[in-house]
Amino acid sequence: MTDPVLYEATDEGVVTLWLNRPAARNALNLALAEQLAAACRRATDENVKLVLVRAKGAVFCAGADLKERQGMSDDQVRARRVKGFAAYNALEQLPMPAVAVVEGPAIGSGCEISAACDFIVATPRASFKTPEALWGTVGATQRLPRVLGKRLAKDMMLTGRVLSAEEAVLHGLVSRLVQPEALEATLAEITATIVQAPPAGLRMAKRCIDQGMELDPRGALATELLAIEEILAAAEWRQAMAGFGKP
Repeated sequence: MTDPVLYEATDEGVVTLWLNRPAARNALNLALAEQLAAACRRATDENVKLVLVRAKGAVFCAGADLKERQGMSDDQVRARRVKGFAAYNALEQLPMPAVAVVEGPAIGSGCEISAACDFIVATPRASFKTPEALWGTVGATQRLPRVLGKRLAKDMMLTGRVLSAEEAVLHGLVSRLVQPEALEATLAEITATIVQAPPAGLRMAKRCIDQGMELDPRGALATELLAIEEILAAAEWRQAMAGFGKP
């Protein structure tokens, strides 16, 4: 059986996690959820500087695998949902930068997976939809409102509104919109910048932003001051500064 998540690593410390159920439009089933969480744990344990999350096929992720859910008991549905939440959280908690590369529709769980990454690079074929409430269930109610604001998130969830790639950029969900022919060059540029930077600085900056957003201004500043102390203690920054401005 083909693995639902492919793990590709380079010598430069770049890991690409491929959602690999193209025949099922990369719908999230139990195996994909478990393997995605396991892949994140593996990346954390290894010397990884950057994680890219991509998808095989034309659809990034079509949401939950409803075929799998047919015939499940309430306990089985609950357990599967918890596994999905664990996968999203594993992505969100990665200490290194994580970038979602969305080249097609991201529905339900697809929104969760992409929004759990630090930012999204998309092509014009990307779109975002959260139809769970219209199916009589609940999902994707936490991350999207934090990014889009609650009114737009409610519009999507309560009416099935599809957010185009262009609208996703306008509202801050997608940070870079690139044409398909320019995608690999854009990713190569992002990758080159990240792998050449001191890993500790990137990880600390990510941590400060993520934690600071959940705190008041004074608490957020304290988080940054603590990170500065950790950076000074490690002294890695001195090597980076020594090369600043040199050809």
